[in-house]
Amino acid sequence: MEKFKGAMETLNGWVWGSPELILSPMMVLLLGTGLFLTIGLRFISLTKIGYGFRQLFKKRTGEAEDGDVSPFAALMTALSSTVGTGNIAGVAAAIAIGGPGAVFWMWVTAVLGTATKFGEGVLAVRYREVDANGNRVGGPMYYIKNGLGPKWLWLAGAFAFFGIIGSLSTGNAVQANSIADALKSEYNFDPRIVAIVLSLLVGGVIFGGIKRIGAVASKLVPFMAVLYIVAALIVIAANASAIPAAFGMIFKGAFGMQGAGTGITIGLMMLAMQKGVARGLFSNEAGQGSAPIAHAAAQNNDPVNQGMIAMLGTIIDTLIICTITALVILTSGVMGADCLASPAILELLQSGSTPAGCEIGVPLTAQAFDSVLVGFGADIVTICLCIFAFTTIIGWSYYGERCAAFLFKEKSIPIFRIFWILAVFASTFALSFETGESNVVVATFWLIADSLTGLMAVPNLIGLALLSPVVFKLAKEYFDKDKIASDGLIDQ
Repeated sequence: MEKFKGAMETLNGWVWGSPELILSPMMVLLLGTGLFLTIGLRFISLTKIGYGFRQLFKKRTGEAEDGDVSPFAALMTALSSTVGTGNIAGVAAAIAIGGPGAVFWMWVTAVLGTATKFGEGVLAVRYREVDANGNRVGGPMYYIKNGLGPKWLWLAGAFAFFGIIGSLSTGNAVQANSIADALKSEYNFDPRIVAIVLSLLVGGVIFGGIKRIGAVASKLVPFMAVLYIVAALIVIAANASAIPAAFGMIFKGAFGMQGAGTGITIGLMMLAMQKGVARGLFSNEAGQGSAPIAHAAAQNNDPVNQGMIAMLGTIIDTLIICTITALVILTSGVMGADCLASPAILELLQSGSTPAGCEIGVPLTAQAFDSVLVGFGADIVTICLCIFAFTTIIGWSYYGERCAAFLFKEKSIPIFRIFWILAVFASTFALSFETGESNVVVATFWLIADSLTGLMAVPNLIGLALLSPVVFKLAKEYFDKDKIASDGLIDQ
């Protein structure tokens, strides 16, 4: 496992850069595309958030629109695949490895990600197709192919290829391993038994297709999301006096400062930036290209209208839920001084180790909840994470199979589903090989996820940048005052 972890660290360094590198190519591409789209859209991705929420709940009348699910259902499908381990384990991992400052860079990624998600939603509907079964299908591979033309088909194929591999990591291995890790840490469940049960449950859902996936997710996600948020707010309220200090740690850590009067440590700042950007991308998937696959199925013939709805996912996922998780951890005081980012800890992390006694991932979040909700706080975290991760697994299976169908046609879907179940089993079973601390296994899975989400995002971000004139043109036409007034949609 140590050798494999080392290989993944090398790949992760190639994708995201090292603490010595001021800005990695991946961060430049991700943040640069988001900033470019934000400015090109004249900041409507930030100023029209209220308008987007009104469109989400707007009652639609008139002629039936093309698509397979409602715009609301499309957003919920996208959220079911994003609200998961990234919000619970991912935030904890970012803080534990990159320090509290990583949260700031998650915010930056989310703010710029609203424009990215908007562009993805617009292009997903604008360039979607009808497959052999009569379903509306779309996503980066389709808007690259149909928007940029045949000479860019290689880029569409690259996204689909990385989409298959990335889905098996981001939406499968990390989720399944986090479930096993949570159940092992909290209840000492045997990962081998968890692997069998989880594989059977996943198989029972995904072989029912997108309708069964949507039906299961729509029942599980809302209830668990409310439970998690309410419990988190109780913990934060109990530690309200620590909120100012928590924000202080976030802002100081974001720029490599450990306390008042100390200088800036570039290595710590870059570590916070790398982990924050990577965790932000993993959590809200802005720029990764997965969400537009869901939004392409929306019953909405207006690309810009669906784009406004699509960008809400980033706000809900990162700016709300991830921030709540971060405040729970930082206000609870469960991270001692020996676990907070410092030059000594940076040197330890660079050597591939973690500070002794410092938790990473689910155990850290569970410990924070249990500090206030004594006796059952950890249970809430564990149950919520398992449910969220399960819905993420079944939701991402759809993304992966659509990428497979793009490359190998619809006949490949049953084969992909079988392989998906086998990957769930293997990823869960892997935890049983770790006889000591599980941190090595957990950290390795996060390294894999970071690397592959980055590789998956590259073709999508290139496509977004090249098709940005289409996004700008459609947005300008949509928000023309005369058009909005005539449609009765003017935003006051």
